[in-house]
Amino acid sequence: MKKFSITLEQTLTIIYFIFVKPDIILKYFPNITAHQKQQFEQLYDLYIHWNAQINVISRKDSDLLYERHVLHSLGIAKVMKFKAGTKVLDVGCGGGFPGIPLAILFPESTFHLVDSIGKKIKVVTEVASGIGLTNLTAEHERAEKINDKYHFIVSRAVTAFPEFYNWISKKILKDNFNDLPNGILYLKGGDLQEEFGKHFDKAVFYELKNYFEEEFFETKKVVYYKL
Repeated sequence: MKKFSITLEQTLTIIYFIFVKPDIILKYFPNITAHQKQQFEQLYDLYIHWNAQINVISRKDSDLLYERHVLHSLGIAKVMKFKAGTKVLDVGCGGGFPGIPLAILFPESTFHLVDSIGKKIKVVTEVASGIGLTNLTAEHERAEKINDKYHFIVSRAVTAFPEFYNWISKKILKDNFNDLPNGILYLKGGDLQEEFGKHFDKAVFYELKNYFEEEFFETKKVVYYKL
């Protein structure tokens, strides 16, 4: 009997179609265009390729890329639909989250992704180029050194909120034209009252379990903070 064997690439393809198809994006964002759908689909192969060279996603999470990274990033879109012309800064973007998924979803807004680790910015640049994103720039820089100003600043649990606030509190534009006044949209989980301290009463907490039914989102939140 002839032995049956498959390559690693074939194995990853099988895993992709069983576990990590981007159908979960269509489930919650059914009105995306065919081009956006294609861009989301391309993310898997690109991140698997670059993650093998520069580790920006944990191995256990790579099989759940669309749930734990892409959809999690898009939780911000359930709170804020950025209007055309919105300038967004993603601080501590790592491998490109939440900035890349948001840039796909809001092609008429501009996104500037920064991280203090250069190899992570290389992944962001390569992935963005690979899917043809033209509304995103990436920079190897610390948030404190950024001189430009933005309508919104987004991030995914890059540090404790008081420190994050000190980094970016003076980087907000004054012209408001979105449904929420300009400020911070911060992805965080758990009990945040102690962490936010004096900022807690001014923050608005959106529970992602109210938007996404997967267990992963049970304790995840989008925190909005007006600046």
